Order: sequence, then C-alpha cells, then structure tokens
Amino acid sequence: MARPRRKIDLPVSGSRRYLEPGPIVLVTSAYGDQRNIMTMGWHTVMEFTPSLVGCVIAASNHSFGLIRRSKECVINLPTTALTDQVVGVGNTSGAEIDKFEKFKLTPQKAQKVNAPLIAECHASFECRPADGSLISKYNFFVFEVVEAHVAGSPKHPETLHYTGDGVFMIAGKVISRRSQFRPGML
Repeated sequence: MARPRRKIDLPVSGSRRYLEPGPIVLVTSAYGDQRNIMTMGWHTVMEFTPSLVGCVIAASNHSFGLIRRSKECVINLPTTALTDQVVGVGNTSGAEIDKFEKFKLTPQKAQKVNAPLIAECHASFECRPADGSLISKYNFFVFEVVEAHVAGSPKHPETLHYTGDGVFMIAGKVISRRSQFRPGML
C-alpha cells in the first residue's frame, strides 16, 4: 500500500512537469511548396470514436500557418532513438531551414493528407481539423485522426516525455491490470 507523502509547495508554472498528458510528438505539415516539422509536448486524447486529439500550436509557430491553410497535419511518434532530432527540431524554425534535410529525417507519403509522415518514427497519425472554434481564442486545435500507421514492434516503444527545462523522462515499464479492468473504467 502506498504511504502518504510529505509535499512541498511548487510554483504553479511547474505543474506541467507532473501533468504532461503524453509523449513528445513531431507534427508535420505542408502547404504549397513549404513543409515543416515541429516538436510538440502538449496534446490530449479527447475522444475514441471518432478519434479526436487536441493540441495547442502557438500562432507564432511556422506550423500554425501551414496547418491553418492546409487544414491537415500528421502527428508522428518518435522513440528515444530520435532524442537529438526531437530537440533540434524544437530549437529551430522551419521558416528558415528544411528540417527534414537538416535532421536527416525521411518524409514519406501519407494516404489521406498531403503532409508527410516521418519514416523513422514508430507511429504516424494523419489528421484533419474536427473543430476550429478554439483556434482563434486559444490556439487550440481539435484534430480527427483519419488514418493511423504503427510499426509492428516493439509493442511498447520507449517514448520521450518532456518535464520542462530541457529534461525528458522515458516511458517506464508496462504494468498490466487487465484482469481488473472494466470497459468504460478509464
């Protein structure tokens, strides 16, 4: 049984270190002759059917305009093998360089959108906006996953989770409680 823990006060700006909802992803976009990759650490699953994912993309980000104009993107799931590329992509602007070339990532044709997949990523989710009502006010996109691709193995890849200040955690070991699980529980 878990023991009660003594807690210390934390600046509210540090909350994200404990609440980040998921792994770091690389979002690809394309419009006209431009394409881009951005590193994203904040996204959340909003619904299972249809498959909806919400995320914030700053209006100052080059990808914001590409996605607004094209009305599509791909959310790619990198593993720890791509840690240096994840950091490099996040520290550069696609308005100035081609990130695919700079970070030696392979664009791959998607099935339902024009934005490219990243071949080196474990999974890729082709997306189109499902609801644009929160973009202008909060830069919050609600995407519907319209096509999904995942590597056959490993079943549980090592993914990166950003805790702030340039520090990442790696997804931990798998713990199963399948025998206790009831549909609709989580």
